Amino acid sequence: MCAALYCIINAMAGSSVDTTTLCLFDVDGTLTAARQRVTPEMDAFLQRLRQKVKVGVVGGSDFEKIKEQLGEDVVEKVDYVFAENGLVAYKAGKLLSVQSIQAHLGEELLQDFINFCLNYMAKIKLPKKRGTFIEFRNGMLNVSRWASCTQEERMEFFELDKKEHIRDKFVAALRKEFVGRGLAFSIGGQISFDVFPEGWDKRYCLGILEKDAYEKIHFFGDKTMPGGNDYEIYMDPRTIGHEVSCPEDTQRICEELFFQ
Repeated sequence: MCAALYCIINAMAGSSVDTTTLCLFDVDGTLTAARQRVTPEMDAFLQRLRQKVKVGVVGGSDFEKIKEQLGEDVVEKVDYVFAENGLVAYKAGKLLSVQSIQAHLGEELLQDFINFCLNYMAKIKLPKKRGTFIEFRNGMLNVSRWASCTQEERMEFFELDKKEHIRDKFVAALRKEFVGRGLAFSIGGQISFDVFPEGWDKRYCLGILEKDAYEKIHFFGDKTMPGGNDYEIYMDPRTIGHEVSCPEDTQRICEELFFQ
C-alpha cells in the first residue's frame, strides 16, 4: 500500500479517530514473528486501527531493522516510531529526537563493558558463532550470542537458550560486574539482549509522549515478565498493559477493545 493511500485512508477517517487514545506496540513477537516482515494482514489491520485511535511502535531494534520488518514507509504508516526504546524518535513522519549512549556513559565505561563481554563470550562453547557480537546503536548496545545467522540457526540457539539459560547467565554476570555503574539490561527477541543507561528502557518513549497529553496509552508486548524488554513499560502506571503471545493475539485483543 503506497504512502498516498495511507493518507487517503486517514483523511477519510476524519473526526472519528479518538485522538486521546494511543495504541503503542512492541515489534518482535507482537506485530511480527521475531525478525520477520509484517504480514499483509497485520499491515492492513494497523491502518484500520488508525481509523479508531492513534498508533505507534516502540522497539529495541534500530530504525533500519524496524523498517526491514514494518516497511520502508513505516513513519508514514503509523503516528509514532520509537526505535531503540525511543532514543531515536519519529512523529508524524519526521525525525523528532536522537540520543547518544556514548556521550552519556563515556568511553571508559563502554570499553570496560565491551572488553568484559568479549572475554565472557570467548569462553562459551556454542553450536556455532557467527557475525557481529556487540552492535553499537545510538541509545544502547545489543549483545548477540549469534548475530548474522540464518533463521534455522536463530531457532537452534533459541531452543538451546531456553534449556541452558545462556542469556540469563550472561546478564547475571554483567549485573554483578557492573553493579552501581548505571547500566540496565533487558532480554528480548531470540538471540540477544540490550544494554543501556538506567531509565533508557522502553519507558523512555513515554517521556516523549507526555507533551501530547494522551488520556489512555495501551501498550502491547510479549516480553512482559521481569527481565523482558517489555516489562517496565508494561508495568508503568502511565500505560494500560496487554500481554500478547503472537501477532494474531495482538490483533484479537485490539478487535475486542476497539471494534466491538
